[in-house]
Amino acid sequence: MMQHVQPTIDAIQAATLALIQGLTEFLPISSSAHLALVPLLSEWPDQGLAFDCVVHLGTLTAVIIYFRTELSHMIMGFGKTISSRSLQVDRDGQLAWFIGLATIPVGIAGLAFKDVVENELRSIETIAYASIFFGLLLWWADRTGQRRKVDDAWTLKDAMVVGLAQAVALIPGTSRSGITMTAALMLGYTRKAAARFSFLLSIPVITLAGGLKVKEWIAEANHVAGVSELLIGYVVSAISAYVCIHYFLKFLDRTGMGPFVIYRVLLGFILLWMVW
Repeated sequence: MMQHVQPTIDAIQAATLALIQGLTEFLPISSSAHLALVPLLSEWPDQGLAFDCVVHLGTLTAVIIYFRTELSHMIMGFGKTISSRSLQVDRDGQLAWFIGLATIPVGIAGLAFKDVVENELRSIETIAYASIFFGLLLWWADRTGQRRKVDDAWTLKDAMVVGLAQAVALIPGTSRSGITMTAALMLGYTRKAAARFSFLLSIPVITLAGGLKVKEWIAEANHVAGVSELLIGYVVSAISAYVCIHYFLKFLDRTGMGPFVIYRVLLGFILLWMVW
């Protein structure tokens, strides 16, 4: 009896998917949607969740390096809040607590709906509707938000609202960065403050999800991607993500969210046209 051999991705597919991941992880257009769409719209085999998480780890490296100064201050400040038993003693330490607490909702939702997300929601229709709806919601938030609050204005209440919004991003096509920026804009934060908090909030989420999936990949009998493809994915996603973060923050106030909203809506309708 012949054993079924699962198709594997090659170096070109790995590099292409990693580039897509790096360029879309921090843009409000949903990286998971694009990673899911490639095998759905091509003859390439599905890259698998393990590869998805390895390229997420690449983007994690990028955001850590980019915000290394802020993270260093947050770590030291966190230590001060522990030693003094007060969140008020250090603003950077307080922000570290906010980010950690705001991660709890997506952690709970991820554990509760893991099978549903992985097995039932990775479809073109889901991605299309989510891309359109949450894209329009981003447009509304960008147009109506007061954009007066800056980085120093974050409170625990505001952080938890953004954290709850982040849990919605488990739906493919929603965009984790997009929905968190939408929530922050609705709360009155500037575009840059919304983006910076969203990027910092991604660090614990990517760390937890990536670690879990890498562990699952090691335990798999059939691997969709080999070690070399995973390495390519990691390196390419890290470099492209770093470049994306830099230029997104640099030009965000000038471009606004309009171009990303237009892209999301057009993508959604094209996908719906393809399946109808």
